[in-house]
Amino acid sequence: MDDVQPEDAKLVTLARSARGRTRAPEGAAVRDTDGRTYVAATVSLPSLQLSALQAAVAAAVSSGVEGLEAAAVVSAADAVEEDGLAAVHDLTPSAPVLLAGPDGAVRARA
Repeated sequence: MDDVQPEDAKLVTLARSARGRTRAPEGAAVRDTDGRTYVAATVSLPSLQLSALQAAVAAAVSSGVEGLEAAAVVSAADAVEEDGLAAVHDLTPSAPVLLAGPDGAVRARA
């Protein structure tokens, strides 16, 4: 996708960084309505399983965020997982969620 705005490209870069730093299957970043970003990677513990997008939304919500402008996920998957997408849309139904491959190229917008 060539129509990625600079602020959304930053989300992809942050998500890619989180994925690479932790060697997780996915990295995600969300931007709140004040322009602050929250970044997370997949959480896989015996007692807690969160997708990267769920974890990023949880970090934002635990910081008091009430709305999101956009989100990005970096993954080898073909689609954004449903629970993470639902978490974003619980806060802001119209927030776009970008899906990028491990190389950072945006493949889809949910």
